[in-house]
Amino acid sequence: MGASPSKRVKSSFSNSPEFNSACDSAFSHCLSLTEHGFDGVFPFQLATASDHLYHTLQAGPHPHPLVLRWVPSPPTRSQVDSALRAVPRESKTTTLGPAHFKEWAVELFAGAVVGNARKALMVRVPIGVAGIAGLGAASRSGKDMVGTAIGVYALGVATAIYLGLQ
Repeated sequence: MGASPSKRVKSSFSNSPEFNSACDSAFSHCLSLTEHGFDGVFPFQLATASDHLYHTLQAGPHPHPLVLRWVPSPPTRSQVDSALRAVPRESKTTTLGPAHFKEWAVELFAGAVVGNARKALMVRVPIGVAGIAGLGAASRSGKDMVGTAIGVYALGVATAIYLGLQ
């Protein structure tokens, strides 16, 4: 099916003018909070930056479709910290410059999108499987027929979610 879901989502965010604009806006917002006294964003400001990014991407003039569909609430503090650990940084710097800030934002929102897509998959497949198995039992269909229907259903759900990550 091509690239892995996380690479697909990261590519979508990296190539999105709306996402780039939201990153620039959040970065500028964080700099204004420190009255432009520093050349980057401190790690303790990332939760605020995450909320600002989320609201810009969710309800801004050009909302991002992946955020609209897969991120129902702003990323949690643990997601913010996890994304920060995933972004390679020079150990000497205490702040994130614009490039590292964007890498962090891509990592954060890609993780949120993929995580919520996985949750959706884990909810939809068992419910559908139970329904198909119940119908198979009620209609006294053969095991092979029910097993095939379950396999086709699970593959269809997984494909639909994967294609929704564009």
